[in-house]
Amino acid sequence: MMRMRRPQARPSRSRQSHDAIDVEASINSGQVFLWEKDGDMWYGVDGGQIVAVDQTSKKIRTQSGRLPDIFRKSDDMKKILREISHDSCVALAVRRFRGMRLMRQNPFQCMITFITSANSNIPRIRNTLFRLCAKYGSTAELDGKKFSLFPKPEALAGARIRGLESCGLGYRARYVRDAASMVASGRIDLDALAGAPYEDAFESLLGVAGVGSKVADCVLLFSLEKLEAFPLDRWMSRILAENYPHEDFGRMIGMTPKRYAEAHARILGRFGPYAGYAQQFLFKMGRDEANGAWAVEPED
Repeated sequence: MMRMRRPQARPSRSRQSHDAIDVEASINSGQVFLWEKDGDMWYGVDGGQIVAVDQTSKKIRTQSGRLPDIFRKSDDMKKILREISHDSCVALAVRRFRGMRLMRQNPFQCMITFITSANSNIPRIRNTLFRLCAKYGSTAELDGKKFSLFPKPEALAGARIRGLESCGLGYRARYVRDAASMVASGRIDLDALAGAPYEDAFESLLGVAGVGSKVADCVLLFSLEKLEAFPLDRWMSRILAENYPHEDFGRMIGMTPKRYAEAHARILGRFGPYAGYAQQFLFKMGRDEANGAWAVEPED
């Protein structure tokens, strides 16, 4: 059973601040994989940048000097949390993980990451992505440490299948190369999709090799500013079924793009325009309740 349990202790008043950011909960919520902790510092790869985040002060630094709004501080969290907390189940998750935030990611890295995640587990996803960076990415330094940046689309588009497979991609190697080729050639403009309506951007992403409905929603939510996106895989479908037994949100098994769109419409009716935030809080709660039992990230 995965029905959400009421937390034993309520968060402290300081943690309930709308401006507080829980760096660790955000990083460890299934959104990002190329992050490592060193003492009080978190270091992450985000496209062509190395991002360093002080867990205590929340100060962000990069080797490039550009400071990304990676924790979406510009979002109106007071409004968002109020809106999604109209749902009692989401409200429980918000109280437990109030400082968790959606993380704004490099779109190309985000797309390749979630193509890579199909039928895999978190350690394997991390290892594969780090190998891709080491083999095809350039290097950068921050705080005296060397890092491999995420490969540019051209680097992966020109890679040999055998070389990609050696990074642990398996059958996904061809998807990764073909998707990178589409970006490198301009057949898909990820940055332009950030300004497109959700439905148009969703359909465009479905035309990319290896991108199904769930992967498309991950890219839209985590990197293309579509807060109404609601990544729906088997685990999320199970969470919804357990906690909303009287709602028909659909089941992932055999779900066609049309049925996925119908389920998304019902989900928006329940959770509203910030459904993506609601999804992330529910997903984090459900994953913690499962005590790490979800070993494999399924294909959508």
